[in-house]
Amino acid sequence: MTKPVAREPQRRNSRSNRARILATARRELGRNPDVTLEELARASGVVRRTLFGHFPGRSALLEALAEEASESLRRALTAVAGPEEPAERALAHFVHVIWPVGDRYRLLLALARRDLGMERVSEILAPARDAVTAILERGQRDGVFQTQLPPAVLSAGLEAMQVALLEEVNTGALEDDGTRTAVTALIAAGVPVERARAVVAEVAWDEGPADADPDD
Repeated sequence: MTKPVAREPQRRNSRSNRARILATARRELGRNPDVTLEELARASGVVRRTLFGHFPGRSALLEALAEEASESLRRALTAVAGPEEPAERALAHFVHVIWPVGDRYRLLLALARRDLGMERVSEILAPARDAVTAILERGQRDGVFQTQLPPAVLSAGLEAMQVALLEEVNTGALEDDGTRTAVTALIAAGVPVERARAVVAEVAWDEGPADADPDD
């Protein structure tokens, strides 16, 4: 009687190849946004057929990275403080937790805007945007944040600023683990400079360094 062919080693190998291709894509796209799939296959140590078996085109690869980013963001948001924490601490906590995810996927978001469209990017970022808007709304209500802008508009401004600062880190013009950006976000939200520094120092002390994504 013929024994059934064991499929699990093949599945494990397939999952390993896929994960390696995605990790290589994150790295290589950061160096060259126009890198070809053939070049990614070589850098990943797989043949062209293997890469195209997982990702038949550039859009499929970017969509997989977008979903990976979305999942990383959702995991990070589970660590964001709840509504019982003062709004200024909650905002500092939010920036501190989100920074590693933004650092990991900052180039992907720019590529996704071009290749996947703004609607997909908005879908990925929606949970984070909702979370920070709620924090800002609470802080405005409590009198700790400025009220010159509606919460959703202020949230959009803080998001754009964080993306810009991540780009400065990418070019080497800025060194930051998220702490300086958290202080800047609090100041932009209307918290006095010294108070912003004190709050971020407290949050950073409580949490320790912002960790990289556990999948790396």
